[in-house]
Amino acid sequence: MTARALVLIGAVDWQHPAWRGRLYPDDLPDDWLLSYYNTRFTAVFLPAAVWQAASEATWAHWLYDTRDEFHFVLEPAESSPRIPESARVLAATPAWQAEHVWWLDEAPDLRLLAQRITRQAASGEPLFVFSRSGNIDLLEQVDTLRQVMGY
Repeated sequence: MTARALVLIGAVDWQHPAWRGRLYPDDLPDDWLLSYYNTRFTAVFLPAAVWQAASEATWAHWLYDTRDEFHFVLEPAESSPRIPESARVLAATPAWQAEHVWWLDEAPDLRLLAQRITRQAASGEPLFVFSRSGNIDLLEQVDTLRQVMGY
């Protein structure tokens, strides 16, 4: 995996109703949400049901609508559907997740996260920090931590 950033931050999916008026402007069309999300975050974790339901045309649109530094991390699926061929689309096997994912809602202690980022930096491998709940306050704190640490 080649990622330009060491710490990539995001949530599970980009469609959280509570984000309207907070992260997303109230009048933002639904089909612009991903484009807007990708201006604030560098990754999204997609549940299997979401990414498996996406057509090739939808995937092409998602990849086109996001920056080259933005990554889609895919929840493992029971069946083995076709994963889009892109360096920005990553299959999150359990072993890969153990090495590369920090679940923010399960471990919101930013001191522990800073220690993990330091260990991850030594390996040169990226760390994806995701919120299952889409907690904007925690995500913003992580982004501030990332900036303060110089990543």
